[in-house]
Amino acid sequence: MAKTISVDPEALRADVRDKYRDVALHPDGEFHFHTGRPLAALLEYDTAVVDSLPDRAVESFAGVGNTSSLRPLQAGERVVDLGAGGGFDCFVAARAVGTDGQVIGVDMTPEMLEKSQATATEMGLTNVEFREGLLEHLPVDDGWADVVISNGVINLCADKTAVFAEAYRVLRPGGILQFADIANGKPVPDAATCDIDLWTGCIAGGLPLEEWQAAIKSGGFVDITFGPPVDAFGGSRGEKNARAYDVHAHVFLAKKPA
Repeated sequence: MAKTISVDPEALRADVRDKYRDVALHPDGEFHFHTGRPLAALLEYDTAVVDSLPDRAVESFAGVGNTSSLRPLQAGERVVDLGAGGGFDCFVAARAVGTDGQVIGVDMTPEMLEKSQATATEMGLTNVEFREGLLEHLPVDDGWADVVISNGVINLCADKTAVFAEAYRVLRPGGILQFADIANGKPVPDAATCDIDLWTGCIAGGLPLEEWQAAIKSGGFVDITFGPPVDAFGGSRGEKNARAYDVHAHVFLAKKPA
């Protein structure tokens, strides 16, 4: 299981909201991470799909991996995106699952929700909706989803056990969890895990690969695999801290038993 972290969850959420409010409202600002179309290219999203999206659908993208790199989404699937932000991964998923599928994006930052909802309306999408909520308490019915995705967000949650329990709950039997997140190759000192700035800097909330796998397994998932390391922070303002703790992103894949 993931180790217990001594950080105030409410204070952490407030700081995360503040940071990602800026990403929603000022997508061209300077952040510790890459954003937008350059990031989508770095993470090897399908160029044709990204090019077909309006700027507003892409500019606030701030993920760390391509969640479909190990398993493409299938037509007709029902998908839940944990921490949907400005909606980029939801819009990519909506195209993959088609009109017979459905996508629900969950986020806690009002400005991100306003942006994603307005973009979906602007694009005329009828198979995507966005709901306000926490990853530890998803506003989704039991067993609704075929797939749960997330991109660089679970590391920002103090209680990862609760997040994986909720992902398990909303998946149907045999459903798939596929998410991208950061793993640190060097230990993060205990004092640093209490530093909220290092959490929102995508350093303190990451786990070593073996701890990610243990946390996923403790949530009841099986057939756990992960992809190769992704240098998501190279060339960004956060590169120095990422190098200090050997931080790379990985895509994880697991299944809820049938």
